Amino acid sequence: MGITKTEHFTDEQNELAILAKAIGHPARIAIIEYLLKMDSCICGDIVNILPLAQPTVSQHLKELKNAGLIKGNVEGNTACYCINEAGFEKIKDFFQLISSYIDKKKNNCC
Repeated sequence: MGITKTEHFTDEQNELAILAKAIGHPARIAIIEYLLKMDSCICGDIVNILPLAQPTVSQHLKELKNAGLIKGNVEGNTACYCINEAGFEKIKDFFQLISSYIDKKKNNCC
């Protein structure tokens, strides 16, 4: 494996890469979509709607939480998860930058 050399990139570029990697799996997209509908839930709720084992769902939740896309609060023996708006604001800002560029270039073919 090659070295990623993340130190050669800005903090923002590295953070966006982590966010993009976190949403780069269909199970994680499904989890995010479910949390958007339900506002918050526990891991068992997600296990019931995905064709994945509980440990696999827990691993995906961990990846999303570590990237800052979801939040989790421990309540007894369970953790309740919800969307972390701050993480998605960063993604939204990046895509707005791209969208503005595309809008500007629509009539100028390269």
